[in-house]
Amino acid sequence: MRHIILDTETTGLEWKKGNRVVEIGCVELIERRPTGRTFHKYLNPEREFEPGAQEVTGLTLEFLADKPKFAEIADEFLAFVDGAEVVAHNAAFDMGFLEHELSRLGADYGRLADRVTVQDSLALARQRYPGQRNSLDALCRRLGVDNSHRQLHGALLDAQLLAEAWLALTAGQGEIGFASSEPAPSSRAGQAAVAIAVSGPRPSISVPDEDRVLHLARVEAIRKKAGRCVWDVPEPELAQAATG
Repeated sequence: MRHIILDTETTGLEWKKGNRVVEIGCVELIERRPTGRTFHKYLNPEREFEPGAQEVTGLTLEFLADKPKFAEIADEFLAFVDGAEVVAHNAAFDMGFLEHELSRLGADYGRLADRVTVQDSLALARQRYPGQRNSLDALCRRLGVDNSHRQLHGALLDAQLLAEAWLALTAGQGEIGFASSEPAPSSRAGQAAVAIAVSGPRPSISVPDEDRVLHLARVEAIRKKAGRCVWDVPEPELAQAATG
């Protein structure tokens, strides 16, 4: 399975108001292992930032003035993501902006949704941790992903952090890709695979005190209503129940 972990930065919050993409960052995973392939572009948005948006990214119009326009990198971007499952945090935001950018180029480019499938890691996190903060920073803290170097939003950095957080979030579906000693398979015929260095054990999960209090309160509420909850059942009894 080929996944593309994707993030964008924009001139504002709504593409319907004419805001544009200023940065795209993608990280490729195959069978949950990083291949070493990334896609990263800064873009000239051909318009001003909305108030506050520039401070979030640290980007300026002066820096972006000589960068390519989306039309100049569209074919390269589509070739990179084509056929993959795209993972994005609040995917509707990123997909909305990218679909808008493609629509500006004419009908020949079609829709991004026809080329990829999409998984929203924010929706997944909300299912896993209901009632808790599930921003990328919150997920990194909860799942033991080091984001201490994230001072500003950046598409490639955020895609790399999201890749680690998503692998930890979905670890029950397979081994975390960054801890594999096997080389990742090539995504293109004739392209050499990138070997993945052996890393340490899976990151430990540090639970903030406020989350621990909320969890204990939820367990106590279940216990009062049902008389017991699954966490009260001894492990041997759980195993016996699972095997019938």
